[in-house]
Amino acid sequence: MKRIAILGSTGSIGVNALHVVSEMPGEFEVAGLAAHSNSKLLAQQARKHHAKLVSAFEPEAAVRLKADLNGHAKHLPSGVEGLVEMASHPSVDVVLTSLVGGIGFAPLLAAIRAGKTVALANKEPMVMAGQQFMKEAAKFGARIIPVDSEPSAIFQCVQGHLPNQAAGDLSKLIRRVLLTASGGAFYKREGSLDDVTVEEALNHPTWKMGKKITLDCATLMNKGFEAIEIMNLFSLKREQVEILIHPQSIMHSGVEFSDGSVLAQMSPPDMKLPIQYAMTYPARTKRVIEPLDLVKAGSLTFLKPDFHRFPCLALANEAATVGGGMPAVLNAADEVAVSAFIAGRIKFTDIPKIIEATMKKHNGNADLPGFDEVLEIDAWAKAAAEEAAGKL
Repeated sequence: MKRIAILGSTGSIGVNALHVVSEMPGEFEVAGLAAHSNSKLLAQQARKHHAKLVSAFEPEAAVRLKADLNGHAKHLPSGVEGLVEMASHPSVDVVLTSLVGGIGFAPLLAAIRAGKTVALANKEPMVMAGQQFMKEAAKFGARIIPVDSEPSAIFQCVQGHLPNQAAGDLSKLIRRVLLTASGGAFYKREGSLDDVTVEEALNHPTWKMGKKITLDCATLMNKGFEAIEIMNLFSLKREQVEILIHPQSIMHSGVEFSDGSVLAQMSPPDMKLPIQYAMTYPARTKRVIEPLDLVKAGSLTFLKPDFHRFPCLALANEAATVGGGMPAVLNAADEVAVSAFIAGRIKFTDIPKIIEATMKKHNGNADLPGFDEVLEIDAWAKAAAEEAAGKL
């Protein structure tokens, strides 16, 4: 029985993960649950799944959680401290991290240094310092398994070619990966995007997810993040990652190998499958989603992305090409810009303007920064992005 801790248990990934746990009795023990501020749902989850450890990020939520559970679990500190303690706790085998943004940086590093298997749905740390995290995983014997549907699809396609977590010469076997994107809320929308509302941007045509990732899908930044994540996970160059718009979200991604053979992973668009695979890896077990009906799915279409209409994707490409600390700048500026849009401070089309302005101010070189330096870059870029947002 695998002992699992879920960081971000009240979000969409966490809720789906606990659904998988419920569908597979006897397979998992819920060792720990952590959430941001939804203490009521966190307490319900902890009771139902008999969680041994709990943590609420916000101090006020932690107080409410302790009162709700009334001694039925061990309460870890609030804030990042509690996340780090849970991620590295000796009673945990698998850490599913579905935190939002750079907040997952320290818990991911702690889990890796504790030699855990990490089911990773929090891609931002891998954008900020993916190469560094992979080196650290190799050093401490940890394993990183992507949970997002497209990186998971690529991970699944290379099994059999990847006996160990270290990518090694895998890049020599891969000609390219075919990274698919639904296109988000606005890919088919004609005309200007200046006047789109937050509600429209959060209306994803395929997936039901949290606000941050849904907004990143609307700008296509999420796909830029995934391209950088995949480069780091599998030691690939930018030209080995081809992004395709695939509105049906049936083919979650594919890999073209050096001999021209293409393997693709397909299923209905349901996050429970990649979550389950990361939790049960390397085993494939019972089905927890509806089966794929290709006749019902009908035609599968693929389009080239429009980098002009969706400049966030072009900015992500630039950051991947420049390297060094630029991906961390990209991530931090996007975090600030998306928050400003959700708060009604800027227009949708201002998001890439803030990111571009912040990237232009960054004077770092192409050297790979250390973990502490990455966090310094992150703090600097957030301040610079806030300044840029204030000028719009």
